[in-house]
Amino acid sequence: MMKRIILIALLFTGFAVKAQHNPDDQILSDNWDVVGGVDFKIVKDSEMYAVYTPEIKKHANKTFELEGYIVPIKDGMKQTKFMLSTLPINQCFYCGKNGVPIMVLVEMAEPIKFTYKTIVVKGTLKLNPGNAMDNPPISLVNAKSI
Repeated sequence: MMKRIILIALLFTGFAVKAQHNPDDQILSDNWDVVGGVDFKIVKDSEMYAVYTPEIKKHANKTFELEGYIVPIKDGMKQTKFMLSTLPINQCFYCGKNGVPIMVLVEMAEPIKFTYKTIVVKGTLKLNPGNAMDNPPISLVNAKSI
């Protein structure tokens, strides 16, 4: 009986350790700091709007570069539209001290092969003033892999 309890405890400990956020994998950069400065105003359960800082507004409709991890929206090895994150997809986004990572929608000019490694993309930064529950508030359009 005691062996069974120890085995169950070890199994749960293993899962908890695996789900932890590895801070070495998080992408940090000045451009992610600009994106991360965006705040949100919740109007009601189904409405939330981005509150853009003057810093990100300076970059709107201009070329912007980000390094990050692909978070696919659709299945497939070739991706044209995906979320770019500061954390890899295989890490628990809700673990660790930072909570949900910053993400932006990326629309590539040409398909890119899915990878678990970081990628660097450059495109036009677009700010969506609409309901963030319907569409991501920040996107990189006509993006190219660098």
